[in-house]
Amino acid sequence: MSEAQKWHVDTLAAKAVEALTKNNFKASYAKTRKEAVGQVLAIIPEGATVGMAGSWTTAVDLGLGDLLEKRGHMVYNHGKQGLTPDQILDFRHKQLSCDVFLSGSNAVTLDGQLVNVDGVGNRVAAMIFGPKKVVVIAGINKVVRDVPAAERRIEMYAAPINNKRLNRPNPCTQTGVCMNCQGATRICNVTTIIRKKPSLTDFHVIIVGEDLGF
Repeated sequence: MSEAQKWHVDTLAAKAVEALTKNNFKASYAKTRKEAVGQVLAIIPEGATVGMAGSWTTAVDLGLGDLLEKRGHMVYNHGKQGLTPDQILDFRHKQLSCDVFLSGSNAVTLDGQLVNVDGVGNRVAAMIFGPKKVVVIAGINKVVRDVPAAERRIEMYAAPINNKRLNRPNPCTQTGVCMNCQGATRICNVTTIIRKKPSLTDFHVIIVGEDLGF
């Protein structure tokens, strides 16, 4: 990354952190993945139960699941390989009342809002209310100007890539862009915009100065 690129990343991250803080979130910047992992581990209390969004590629990028299990945490990650359908559903329910819920965000706006689209809705539900703490980790690739830009990012990038990754037979896997499909395998069913920190949730947002996830 050139010096000019580093300046641009630092500048956008600082603006996003400032806006998130004004919207009552706890927000911070981690220049690298390693710094981000350190911040996450510092936030999570010893012995806390941890929920993780199941198809969250940022967690894989950071290796958080393995790190937390090695620290002795009970981790409810319904995306873990080898789970039965009943276990997946059980983990989704337990994420709603865990001590700490970890998630990414489809987009973070420069005016401090979080925009997400879900298939089942358990991820965005846990982000809003239930867990004692919520920690959202978002790479700089998720930072956009405003809500319309966030929606465009999801339709043009995040949704088709996630559909392809999950092998869903939806039109966007052919066209490369959202087609607002109506089929039973659609994964874009619930859209949330968190404009301010939910009033009863201890909510941290970490912006990372590297690309993470989709």
